[in-house]
Order: sequence, then C-alpha cells, then structure tokens
Amino acid sequence: MPGFAASRRGVLLGVEAIRMLEEGVAGAEAIDNAIELGYRHSVGMLRSTDLVGLDVRMVFAEYLHHTLGKWFALLQLLRSKVAAGELGRKTGRGFYAWE
Repeated sequence: MPGFAASRRGVLLGVEAIRMLEEGVAGAEAIDNAIELGYRHSVGMLRSTDLVGLDVRMVFAEYLHHTLGKWFALLQLLRSKVAAGELGRKTGRGFYAWE
C-alpha cells in the first residue's frame, strides 16, 4: 500500500487545507488555528506544508493521486505557488511569509 500511515494522512489533510483556502472557506491562519485548537495538532496543515516544502507536498500528493485516487488530487493554488517559486520556509514565502 503506498504511503506510510502518518505521511499519507498528512498529505490528505494538507491537500484538504489547501482546497479550503483555494475555495475561500477561510484564510490560512484561520484554517491552521481550527486544526490546532479543534484537533489539538501542534501545527496547522498549511504551516506544516510550508515547513515541509510546497514542492515536496506536491510530489507526494501527485504520487498518491496516481496510486490511490481522487482524494489526493492536486489543486491549482498549490501548482501556482510551486511554479512561482513559493516553496515555503526555504524560499521565504509559501502560505505564510517567513523571515
């Protein structure tokens, strides 16, 4: 079965958080706060994606999409950010600005 339990779950939650941001459900900080406060995660999924790297999250999501299906389908927002070089903490910009 592709993907370890923790990384597979992390990618799925990350993709859903990006989908929520793309659809305008809430801003990045509000989405992350909901995960942190509501589910007691130590870090929200968008901030986690910034720390891992948007490019890395995209590669894992693409692989899981091809092997497991639609739940991991990539979003235009993620593709656009990666194409623009907004890769998260390592480039200083992703879903958050890093200094």
